[in-house]
Formats: sequence, structure tokens, C-alpha cells
Amino acid sequence: MKNYRFPFLDLGEINRGYYSGLCEAAERVIASGRYIGGEEVERLECEMAEMCRAPYAVGVSNGLDALRLIMTAWVETGLLSRGDGVIVAANTYIASILAIIHSGLRPVLVDPDEKTLNLSAEGVEKACMADEGAKAVMPVHLYGRVAWDKDLREIVTRKELLVIEDAAQAIGAISPRPGLFGSRHAGALGHAGAFSFYPTKNIGALGDGGIVVTHSKRIADTVRALANYGKTSQYHNEYVGFNCRLDPLQAAMLRVKLGDARNVNARRFERAVAYNNVISHPLVIKPEITPQVTDQVWHQYVVRIPEGRRDRMRLYLADNGVETALHYPVPPHCQPCLRSLPHSPLPVTEKLASEILSLPISDCTPVADAAAIGRIINSFNQ
Repeated sequence: MKNYRFPFLDLGEINRGYYSGLCEAAERVIASGRYIGGEEVERLECEMAEMCRAPYAVGVSNGLDALRLIMTAWVETGLLSRGDGVIVAANTYIASILAIIHSGLRPVLVDPDEKTLNLSAEGVEKACMADEGAKAVMPVHLYGRVAWDKDLREIVTRKELLVIEDAAQAIGAISPRPGLFGSRHAGALGHAGAFSFYPTKNIGALGDGGIVVTHSKRIADTVRALANYGKTSQYHNEYVGFNCRLDPLQAAMLRVKLGDARNVNARRFERAVAYNNVISHPLVIKPEITPQVTDQVWHQYVVRIPEGRRDRMRLYLADNGVETALHYPVPPHCQPCLRSLPHSPLPVTEKLASEILSLPISDCTPVADAAAIGRIINSFNQ
């Protein structure tokens, strides 16, 4: 394995900062004798609900299951019917699409806005005109930037679309515009939102984990039942459910880190500013830093390298000790398992897939290193 001077992400280094708290949390759970559910999970749920300014949160096994359980709950409660369409930007990670399919629903893929890389109101409008069966919309807060504005709110309200946020990358992000129920926080802008605690996220578990946030008690109760074999009371299973529970060991350790979310996001913002201030290469399209600041929590810092030079830039950076990543070079509709998925032409999605390049932005990349990486990029002349 190459020894990078600027590693993309070092989870060991990041978690060392929480080491004593993580050990105490693990010991607390071990001593409790409660290894499924219990107080740690309940407290994490309360803390996430409070953070998002939503009344209900349900801990689940991972981010994919959080999405799947929300949409399955909508089907089980009659809010959606199997085969209904869910509008989603096509440049997302495949989990967004798999969750729709697993729920018996139908992905309606649209190109994102090329500037924000997120779902746009214009895209939703066109999808609704072309597909009368589209009954829900999934804004994906890609790379940590909130996919929400007054135009998107207006169209989902006018079309009476259910809104499920894929907030897997956007914990702590705050929209400049209020959501449907007054909250401005990612995950609570629409009817329900899904978060992932995969270890690489801004707030990551030491394993897998996720959480559902919603404004509906009925949906929260249904999600909780579906995640626990469909059980609504002792010995009674109302739904054909799953085993998708969040275990208390992960919940306890997440609680150690959750209180630091604002600081984590602020530090990532500092690195994004450093990159934007230094990078001046004419081939590089930098992400926009919005005036609102908190509507982008910088899960990834993604530049675009057009004209087929992306891969050369990546090799050049590797030769200079900079580890990078691609999020995501193969769009979901181009994956072998989804090639038969019907969709309209997606030229923006496919263009972005050939251009995107993610630079290191976590706590293991000091601000000075971000500036140094920017200068290395500026010296690229291949």
C-alpha cells in the first residue's frame, strides 16, 4: 500500500481523539447487560431528534435500511402504493436507488443541477410532467450540501409529493429555507429523513448504523415495528418485517461523537475555504462556498476536472503524496444490476461521473495541508 503524505482519511487517527469516551461508552454497555435496544439507543434517538428539530427519531442498522424502512412504512400505511415513482437525482450513491427498489417503488431518475450537483425544482417539475406515477421525491444532500430551496419546497407542496431526504452525508447541515414543518435542519425538511453513521461519515460509528427522523408518530412507530421483525406488541407481528435494529454499543459510541458534530463540520469548512482560496488551476472547477455556510457540511470536497484530464490529475496527485477518491465514477444506472432500469437520457450525470475528484478534507488533513495540496494542484501541467 502506498504511503501517502496526505492520506484521504485515517479513521484510527480521527477516533483517537474520542478514545477515552469511546472506551467508557463500551464499558457502560457491557456492564449494563442490555445488548439490544435499551437506554443508549433511546438517548441517541432523543439527541438526534433534538438536533434536527423533529419530534421522532428511530435508530436502525444503517443508512440504506433507514431509507428502505421509511418508504416501506409509507407503503404499509397507504401513503404510497407499490409501483409508485420516487424522483431522485441520478448522480447519487447506489444505496439511494436500491432503497427505492427494495421498498417496491420505482426510481424516477433525473439529472442534477450542474452547479449544485443536487436535485433541482426544475428536474422535479419535468419528472412530474413525464411520469404521472411519481408520488414522492428524494432530495439527496450530496457531499453534505442541502438540496432544498424555495422552488423545491413550492413544487413538492403544489404537487403534494412525499419528501424523503437522503441525509446520509449531511448530519448537522442547516437549510437557509424552512422545511415543510418549520425545521431548517437536514433530515427534518420533508416528511422523513435518513442518516447514515457509516464509519467514514462526519459522525461515524465504529461499525454500521443509521437513524430515521420524521414528523409523523405513525411513521416512526411503523418504522420501529418494521425494523424489529414487524412486531407491534409482544408475540404480535403486524408487518412482514426485518431485523434492522441499531445496537446499543454503536449508539453509546455515537453519543460520544454526536456532541462534537458542530465542531467537526466547522473544521471541515475551514479546509474547504483553504482549498478554495489556494486552488487556481484553470482546469479545476471548485465547489461553491455559499454565504449561508451551514447549508454545506463538507462530507466531501469535490472538484471537477473537465476535458478528460481527471485521471491524469489523480495520478499526478498520487505521485506527489496526495490520496484522492472518486464519488462516484459509475452512476447507478450504469451499474450491472441496474442496466435494465428505465430512464431518460442523463447527460449531466454521466459528464459529472467522468469529472469528479474528491480531495482530503477530514480532521486528519490539517488546514495547512489542504493549502499545500492546493498548491500541488496548481502546479499540474500534464
